[in-house]
Amino acid sequence: MLLCGPMLKHRQFPGRLAGTDFQFTVRRANPRGVTAITRRERYSDRKPADRRADTGFVKALWECFGDQPFVRGNLDAGRLSWLFGREVIAAQEPFDAQDYDAELLLNVSLARGSFPEAFEA
Repeated sequence: MLLCGPMLKHRQFPGRLAGTDFQFTVRRANPRGVTAITRRERYSDRKPADRRADTGFVKALWECFGDQPFVRGNLDAGRLSWLFGREVIAAQEPFDAQDYDAELLLNVSLARGSFPEAFEA
């Protein structure tokens, strides 16, 4: 059984997309182990609400971290997984997808192309 250590809480990061149940952060570390970040495929028939959640998450990443590496911490693994390998990439090698201290990076050029609304003023 994989046990998890302390988890950095990004207090400036929104907990969810306003007015929805789309979660952006988790409140506490998973006592059964860290949920892995895995690349999830986004198909063209995704619901508009799911796209808004992705856009809101990318916007929050941009506003909080910009083009600088950031620690995964309490960011939701499920939400990160929708972007991982494309708009969010590993900022370190080797990358441990089950580590709260893993460093990630917003791939700004790809994120701007995928979610231009997230970068509007």
